[in-house]
This record gives sequence, structure tokens and C-alpha cells, in this order.
Amino acid sequence: MLRLILFNALLLASCGYAWFRGRSDERVVAAVCIGASLLTLAVISSFRTLYSNLEIGVLTVDIATLAAFTYVALRSERFWPLWISGLQLTTSVAHLMKVIEPTLLPIAYSAAARMWSYPILIILAIGTWRGQRRAQSEHKATAG
Repeated sequence: MLRLILFNALLLASCGYAWFRGRSDERVVAAVCIGASLLTLAVISSFRTLYSNLEIGVLTVDIATLAAFTYVALRSERFWPLWISGLQLTTSVAHLMKVIEPTLLPIAYSAAARMWSYPILIILAIGTWRGQRRAQSEHKATAG
């Protein structure tokens, strides 16, 4: 339960910050993070069978999220979207682990599929902060 509270707090804080202070890259990534989190809740298996089998719904959401992050990374002038895209690729590969090894313990599968969400949100917040600092210094340079 604490993990869920911490994740939701980090999700709302980093995505809210990115939405209100970021540029288009940050806003797109924030919207994708929130959308993916909500979609995952909608498609995930029941608590009883959670991560016991391949989570096809979660895999679909993860692949769509990877595509969106990769799109942002390929068109962005910033470097942080590449990190987010790479971490999402790692998340997506967790599903391949379950296909290769069907007896993989649900806790291991769950951890592999979820753990990179936290660094993704932290990188989004840092990328937003750095972009905001850069914009302020460019504004000062042109004004002064």
C-alpha cells in the first residue's frame, strides 16, 4: 500500500510539474505517464492472478508507451527523453522474460515490469527543471 501511495505522489508531482512548467516534450511525456498508469489499472489482471501469467494488457500499454516515448526522444532537442525511452524499453523486456520463462515468480515479473517507472518520473522532473533553468538563462542573456 505504501508503494502505491509513493508512486501516485511521485506521478502527480512530476507530471503536474512537467505539465505546468515544461515545454511540449515534457507535457507529452507527462500525459503519456498518466495515461499509461490509468490504462494499466484498467487492463491488469485480478489481484488473485496478478503477474502469474503474461500480462497481455499491460504489455500492450507498455509497448504503446515505449512508442510514444521513442517518438518524443527522436524529435526532441534534449537528451533526457532518450533515457526515458531506454528505461521504458527495459520495462517492456520484462514481459519477454515471462514468455521465455513461464515459471518466473510473479513477484520477480512484477518488480521487473514496475521498477523503472520511478526513475522515469524522476528523470521527467529533472528534465523539466533543467529545461526551465535553461529557458530562464536564455531569457536573461537576451534581456541583458
